[in-house]
Parts: sequence; structure tokens; C-alpha cells
Amino acid sequence: MEPLRVACIGMGWWSDVLADAMKRSKEIEIAACYTRSADKRDAFAAKYQCRPVSSYEEVLADPAIKAVINTTPNDVHLETTRAAAAAGKHVFLDKPIANTVTDGRAISEVCRKAGVVLALGYQRRRESHFRWIKQQIDAGVFGKLVNAEANISRDRLGKIDLSSWRYQAAGMPGGVMLQIGIHYTDVLEFLMGPVVAVRGQFAQLVLPGDNPDVASLILEHENGALSTLNASYASASEYYLMNIYGKDASAYYDMHNGLRLIKRGEDKTVPIATRKNDTFVEELEEFADACRGKGAPEVSGDFATRSLAVVRAGIKSAREGRKVEVEEILKTD
Repeated sequence: MEPLRVACIGMGWWSDVLADAMKRSKEIEIAACYTRSADKRDAFAAKYQCRPVSSYEEVLADPAIKAVINTTPNDVHLETTRAAAAAGKHVFLDKPIANTVTDGRAISEVCRKAGVVLALGYQRRRESHFRWIKQQIDAGVFGKLVNAEANISRDRLGKIDLSSWRYQAAGMPGGVMLQIGIHYTDVLEFLMGPVVAVRGQFAQLVLPGDNPDVASLILEHENGALSTLNASYASASEYYLMNIYGKDASAYYDMHNGLRLIKRGEDKTVPIATRKNDTFVEELEEFADACRGKGAPEVSGDFATRSLAVVRAGIKSAREGRKVEVEEILKTD
């Protein structure tokens, strides 16, 4: 089987993360790259042994290129994806799908009408510890789910680039919650079920610029369970935590101590060994299979739009000081 030939568009640090993953796979080949900066595309082309092209139109006109790996800024996701779909190219799009629900829906629709695959990069849900927890939930080990708490924190002090769209309110509304917190709103929905309402509070405490560097959400799930999520760019170190509480069992995960489980009536946790998996390769190879007509991406455009609506509900809640229903955002955003 020949590898899927793709073009990477938007050259930034995340394009390199995905390109490194593609180099670890035999199912995808980076054929070309494009970004407006000639220096950036030439450097990317040299690093990943692909062809730099001087226009996006040249990428789309090449019949040998079957798909686009899109890491452009959020606010041009619709424009770049619409053009790719019109040219018959499949699209792997970095999360979030867009900055607004309206654009997210439009992205899904143009791909659906063109008959091309659209996949979103939500690799965190694929981590083996979360897959294990999900299997146990589905098997009934946890019983009724009642609560969860999550934290996703990174240290960006001294590392922030204020010229980057990723750190500007216009390019990344909601700041840290939309940029990285959305990964864990996704994991919480994956494990606990759909979120129906959100309360949020955001703050700017340490980093310069115009965007929140600390954010907290209280999520109300469809099944009645509540969860909390804290996201930060202002902490002293990187940290990830996900605790899931059920009537019959609870699981505790953090990046330093791994995964532990405790069942009702027990007095200590049991460590759970899970293999370390390559989540980036998994999601990209799933995309490649879908482009060949084998299966569908786990995270579709429709799901990613609803995932965006959860964070957008948190942003509106923080701004207006009230609980916001996700359905309200889906109708108005």
C-alpha cells in the first residue's frame, strides 16, 4: 500500500509536531508544504524532505496530493478548508475547529458536500490511561458516574510570543482554555458523557498580553454528573491530572504518578499499568485510512463543533456571570 501523500500548510511549532509523527509512520508521506513566509517553508521543506511551494493554489492543483494537514490560525480554518474541499483534498485540521460555532458548522458542511474526509486533532483522548478508564466505565466497573476533576497546566512565563496568534485574544478567544483546556473538556466528555451547561471564570495573572492565562470551568453533564477543569499557562511547571469518581469505583491519573484505581470498600489504590502509545501517529493513520475509504475519523467536524461550543459556553459564562447552556451557544454563536 502506497502512503497517503499530503501537504502541510501553516508552518509553526505544531506543524513540526505533526510532521515528526508522520515521519514515524509508513502510511503518510509529506509531499509538499506551504506558508506565506518563504523562510519558514524552506526550513520546513529541508527538515522534512518535501517540496516547498509558493502558493496554496499550487498545492491544491497537484493531483498527487490527496490531503492537507492544516495547522493555520483558527480564524482562517474555514477559508483554507473550503478551498481544500473544493479541490477534492481531504483535511486533517488542528483543534479547535474554528473560533466560532458558525464557522465550525460551515467547515463540516463544505467537507460533507465535497465528499472529503474531515478529521480533527484531539490526541489526548487516545492516551492509553484514558482508554482504559473508558473501557472500565463501559463495563460497569464505576457504576453511576458522579464527579470528575481535571487540570491541564503549562509554564509559559518567558516563553510566550505575543506576536503569535495563539496568544492573542483575537486569534485565540478564551486564551488558555481554548488553546489547551479544550483537550480536557474533550476527555471529560469522552469519559463522563456530553456536557449540557457550563459555568466559567477566567483571569490574567502572570503572562503579558490581552488573554486569560488561568481559567476554570464547572461542567454539568447530561447524566447529572459534575466535573471541574482548571487550565493554566501561569503555573511553575507542566502538570496533567484527571480524576474520575463513580459510585462503585474511582480512578486517579496524574502525569507523575500514573493511573490508580480504587473500588468501593477498599482502603488503598491499585496502580494500573498501561502502555505508552503514540497518539499522534494513531490519529494520523486513522485519518489516512479514512481517506482510503476505510472507516471514519473518531473526532468528526460535527463533534468538534460541539466541543468548541462547550468552551464558548464557558467564555460567555465568565463574561456574563451566569450558567450558560451549551444549546444556547449552538443556537447563537
